[in-house]
Amino acid sequence: MKLFTSSLLLILASQVNAHDIDLSKSVLKQLPDLESLYLHLHQHPELSYKEQKTGQRLAKELTALGFTVTEGVGGFGVVGMLENGIGPTIMIRSDTDGLPIIEQTGKPYASKVKTLDANNNEVGVMHGCGHDIHMTSFIGTAQQLVMHKAQWQGTLMMVAQPAEEVGGGAKAMLKEGLFSRFAQPDHVLGLHVSASLPAGKVAIAPGYALANVDSVDITVKGKGGHGAYPHTTIDPVVIASRIVLALQTIASREISPLEPSVITVGSIHGGSKHNIISNEVTLQLTLRSYNPKVRTQQIAAIKRLTQGIALSAGLPKALAPEVYVHKDETIPSTYNNPELANVMTASIKAELGEENVVKAEPVMAGEDFGMYGRTDENLPITIFWLGGVEPRSYATSVKNGDTLPSLHSSQFAPDYPLTITTGVRAMTASALDLFNQSTSK
Repeated sequence: MKLFTSSLLLILASQVNAHDIDLSKSVLKQLPDLESLYLHLHQHPELSYKEQKTGQRLAKELTALGFTVTEGVGGFGVVGMLENGIGPTIMIRSDTDGLPIIEQTGKPYASKVKTLDANNNEVGVMHGCGHDIHMTSFIGTAQQLVMHKAQWQGTLMMVAQPAEEVGGGAKAMLKEGLFSRFAQPDHVLGLHVSASLPAGKVAIAPGYALANVDSVDITVKGKGGHGAYPHTTIDPVVIASRIVLALQTIASREISPLEPSVITVGSIHGGSKHNIISNEVTLQLTLRSYNPKVRTQQIAAIKRLTQGIALSAGLPKALAPEVYVHKDETIPSTYNNPELANVMTASIKAELGEENVVKAEPVMAGEDFGMYGRTDENLPITIFWLGGVEPRSYATSVKNGDTLPSLHSSQFAPDYPLTITTGVRAMTASALDLFNQSTSK
């Protein structure tokens, strides 16, 4: 298989290195091993809470580099600690789980894995969110920091986190004492592949970067009967329809227009036959926001509106709609510490060149990376976007107005040699500068 894309060679030749270490050459020397690791991880994805072999492979890689490694943290999470003198503790995090998607990229290295999901259904498994890129960049960064130990002092904390896709991995690792059993980091760094940014570039959003996420179920009760005699019933389908429309007024009429807020009804189910008015309808919602106060306001308004609409339809209080918030799937917004984000931006610009680093806008997607900054210690965290689209394909899509495959798409296939190289250089440069900035104070 061809090791380098032509875009990789062209972009690397144009990038500026402002560090004492020539990371471009250093990373390229390791790229064959990283490419092999990437292909292995891509072809052997595992679903959330089932990342046993993935965790074992990452533990093996970290152990070989001299880390003190602990497996089985918060499920199949892995923690690698490397002490290198007196200095700050910097945590670098990667997520490890795949998605229940049948890969349709047509690539010769495409995943062919099939397994049973939590409902015992056979599903395909694919790294459709780029976690294979994340893990490879994670190991590549560890390699570079070990190779250049003379250039920094402190403690390097490498955390391979499971179950990001279901919002449970960060919670589980924190609950099992990530910051008390191992170390409380001074900075927490992460990256995420972008399906809308060309490979070779990085984007950072100071402040809010990703959203609060809540999954909510609403069960609407009714009084069923014959479809020909609706006056003898209280129709839950009609009540549910009113609720769907009323929910949109929460963002438009109850929450400040300066505060982002999304309430989406993704699923509605009820009834069994054309001429039967059912007893029940269920709705499934996703809520998105940045401000924690807005999240609380959304949930309170949903409960008030659904009960009010049901009462107005003649339902007794005993049959009021049930609103259930899935606490296990709740994810807080990711707030990139502005000072840390600015430091990392400067580091990455110095390493990759100013033209290859842009300011990102906040998005309404969720990422449980935000949990690491929501502890009692209020630690500074920053996650950056790592461009993954083959540059020529990106340029063509912009020119023609074509839509590129998104994250979670069965056709998402990043330009992995260039993406990995850029990710390792960006993360390594950031860590080196943070180690040295803190120790020089």
